[in-house]
Amino acid sequence: MKSLFSFLFLISPLFIYAQKKEVLTNAQSFMGTLTQELKVKAQYPLDDAERFNWNFVPIERKGITFYDFSDKQRDAAMGLLKSSLSDQGFQKTTGIINLENILKVVEKRGADDHFRDPLNYHFWVFGTPDAKNPWGWRFEGHHVSLNFTVMNGEIVSSTPSFFGSNPGIVKEGESKGMEVLKQETDLGFALLNSLSSTQRKSAIIAETALPEIVSLNKRKAMLLTPDGLGYKEMNKEQQGILMKLLDVYVKNYAFGFSKKFMEKITKAGIDNLHFAWAGSLQPGAGHYYRIQGPMLLIEYDNTQNNANHVHSTVRDLNDDFAEDILREHYAKEHK
Repeated sequence: MKSLFSFLFLISPLFIYAQKKEVLTNAQSFMGTLTQELKVKAQYPLDDAERFNWNFVPIERKGITFYDFSDKQRDAAMGLLKSSLSDQGFQKTTGIINLENILKVVEKRGADDHFRDPLNYHFWVFGTPDAKNPWGWRFEGHHVSLNFTVMNGEIVSSTPSFFGSNPGIVKEGESKGMEVLKQETDLGFALLNSLSSTQRKSAIIAETALPEIVSLNKRKAMLLTPDGLGYKEMNKEQQGILMKLLDVYVKNYAFGFSKKFMEKITKAGIDNLHFAWAGSLQPGAGHYYRIQGPMLLIEYDNTQNNANHVHSTVRDLNDDFAEDILREHYAKEHK
C-alpha cells in the first residue's frame, strides 16, 4: 500500500501555493472538484448532528475518503487540510496517518485488511463555503480529528482537536525511533521532574495513570478536578516549561487562529492555568497529564500498549465548534 507521504511529494508545488491562499478559497476549490455523488456524501448543514459526531478511534464513519478521490480531488483535499493547519500541525497529521502503514506490519494484517489504512481518512464539509455565511469542515480517522469553523473567510474555531500516536515510538523497521508526539511527551516529563517534592503533592492527582483522556469525544468538555498545581505556585523556569508545552499544542493550528486562541487563553489568565499529573514519573510506564484554565482543557494520556500509545486533545471549554460565536452571530442576524 502506498504511504500517504508519496502523495505529498506528488503535490508539493500545490502545497507551497496553498500556503498563500485562504482556507475559504481552498474549500471552494475542493468542493468544485467533487461530483454530485461525492457532494451528497460529504456535505451536511452546519447545524447537522453529524458535525458534533467526532471520534478518534477506528470506527465506521460517514463523509468521503481518499479512496473516493481522483488525483485532482485528492490534491485539492490535501491543499484544504494544509491551509487549515500550521506546518507543524500538518506534519503531525501526516505522520500519524503514515503510522497506519507501520501498524499494519506490526499487527501482521493482510494486504486486504483495511483496519489500519492511511487512505481511510474522511472529509466532511458543513454548510456552504462562502464569505458571507459561517461554515465548517472536518478531517478525521484513526488518531486524528480536526474540526474547523470558518466565518468571513477566517477560521474562528479549530477545536475540539485530537492527535494520537500508535506506536508512540516506533521500535523497529525503517522508521525506528520515529516519535510523532515527542515534544508533548518530553516537555510533560520535563515539567513534572522540575517540581519540588512539595509542588508534586499538588501536581500529582493519582499514583496510577488515568486509562484514557477524561473528556473523550463529548460534545462539551468541562473543567476537571482535582486541578493540580497552579501556575502561580511554579518558579519562573517551571512557568517557562509550561508555556513551551502550551505552545506545542496551540501552534498546531493555522497562524491566524493559533494567535487568537493564545490571546483568549491569556485573557482568561495565564495565572489561572493548572498542571496535573497521574501515573509514572518516568517514561516506560503509564502516565497522564492535563493543562487547564477557565476556558482551556488539554489532555495527554499514554497508557496502552505498555505506555507506547499516546492520545492528546485540546478543548475550548467555552467555544468548541464555535458554538458561542455562532449563537451570537445568529442572534444578530435574527435581530
